Amino acid sequence: MSSLNRLALRSLPTLVAAQQSFSTGAAAFSSSYARSFSRSSTPLFIPSHISTHRQFNNHSAMRTYASTPSSQTPNGSDILSSYSSDSHIGQDVAHAMEMLAKADAVCFDVDSTVIDEEGIDVLADTLGKGPEVTAWTTKAMDGNIKFEDALAARLEIIKPSKTDIANCLEKHPLRLSPGVDRLVEALHKRGTDVYLVSGGFRLMIEPVAEVLGVNFDRIYANTITFDESGDYTGFDSNEPTSADQGKPKALTMIKEKYGYKTMVMVGDGATDAQAKPPADAFVGFGGVVARAAVKEKACWFVHDFETMIDIVNKNSN
Repeated sequence: MSSLNRLALRSLPTLVAAQQSFSTGAAAFSSSYARSFSRSSTPLFIPSHISTHRQFNNHSAMRTYASTPSSQTPNGSDILSSYSSDSHIGQDVAHAMEMLAKADAVCFDVDSTVIDEEGIDVLADTLGKGPEVTAWTTKAMDGNIKFEDALAARLEIIKPSKTDIANCLEKHPLRLSPGVDRLVEALHKRGTDVYLVSGGFRLMIEPVAEVLGVNFDRIYANTITFDESGDYTGFDSNEPTSADQGKPKALTMIKEKYGYKTMVMVGDGATDAQAKPPADAFVGFGGVVARAAVKEKACWFVHDFETMIDIVNKNSN
C-alpha cells in the first residue's frame, strides 16, 4: 500500500467522527470510505516534500512553534517597495502585505483556493449533475445570489449520500493548489494559526486539513446531514458558513474566541471578500479562477502564493 493511501486511511476515523450524530450509518460509511481510498492510487495530491510525520488527529494538542511574527515588522510601503510594484494588483497592496507580515491568524477559503477546484462541482460531476450545479456555483462565487440559496439549490439537485461522497473522492481525488502547502507550512513555522473557512463540506475538507497539518477544530465548514441509512437529508443551517455573510460571522467568532490582533482572509470568491472586516486584510486569489468582482474588492490580488510565502519567511523571528 502506498504512503498516500496509508495517510488517507489514517484520516478516516475523523471523517466519520464529523458525522457522529448519525452513528448507525457511520460504520458502514467508514468501511466504504476505507475501501475507496485503498483502491485509489492518488487519494489526495500531496507534494513530495510533505512528510507524513506532520499528520495528527482531531484530538491532538495544538501545535506550538518556537517562532512568532516579528515585533519589528516593517511597514507595508517598505515591503511593497522590495518587490516590483507594477506586478501587484489591489486596493491597498501595501496594507495587505503588512497585515500578512504580522498576522497571528490567516484564514483560507478551500474551494478554488486551497484546492484547485470546487468540491461541490466535482461531487455533482460524479453524479451526472455537473452543468446544473456549476451554474449555481458561479452565481454564488460572483456574488449574484445569496450563498444560502445557492447551497440549498445545489444540494437539492445532487442529494449526495455518504456513499456518493466516498465514491467521488475515489474517482476524483482532491488536488492542492500549487504552493499552498508551503505557505501553510511557513505560517505554522512562524507561529501563525491557520484556519480553513469554507462554504464547502466538512467531510471533503478534513482530508485536506490532515495533509496541511491544520487541526480539525480550525475548520469552519458545512455539515451535510444523513439518515440512518446514509442517505442525504439536508445540511446543518447552524453552521456560520451555510448562509450569506457567513464568513465574516465565522471570522468574528474566531477573533473573539482567541483574541487575535491581526487576521488575514485569503480566497477566490465574493463570500471571501465579505470577510473584511473582521479580517484586517483580504487577499483575493485568482490562481484557479480570476473573478472580476473579487479583484475589485481585494486589498491585494494574487495569482499564486509565492510572494506571500516570501513575506511570511522574511518576517519571522
